[in-house]
Amino acid sequence: METIEVRTKERTEFVPITHLVSEVVRGSGVMQGICVLSTGHTTAGLTVNENSDPDVIHDLIYLLERVAPWDDPHYRHYEGNSAAHLKSSLMGTSLTLIVDQGSLVLGRWQGIFLCEFDGPRTRKVHMQVIPTDNGKKGDGE
Repeated sequence: METIEVRTKERTEFVPITHLVSEVVRGSGVMQGICVLSTGHTTAGLTVNENSDPDVIHDLIYLLERVAPWDDPHYRHYEGNSAAHLKSSLMGTSLTLIVDQGSLVLGRWQGIFLCEFDGPRTRKVHMQVIPTDNGKKGDGE
């Protein structure tokens, strides 16, 4: 397992981490397999989405704020960050990605993001790169 740390600067932001995850995959030596990412934080998440047009991320944050606004008077959680917990659950805290020929399989416009909902903070993303059996047997088997 590998762990990367991501420092966030805003209360809510999507931080691109594709380059960091790609480095871990390359360093693993796995040619065919999967890469599992997980964050153990209850007020952060992970997602794959467009990394070309920043307006997509802006729109995602806008919608999440409408769904779970910070100032809803009906929240009961005593720490005052219920909105961050809700957004984390909506986005999810793990991803599973395919590794092929030693690289992540992502679409042309896709990138991996750490979703911060209660920042700024230092967040951890844990990764496990797992080789898969390609169905071929070794010599003489």
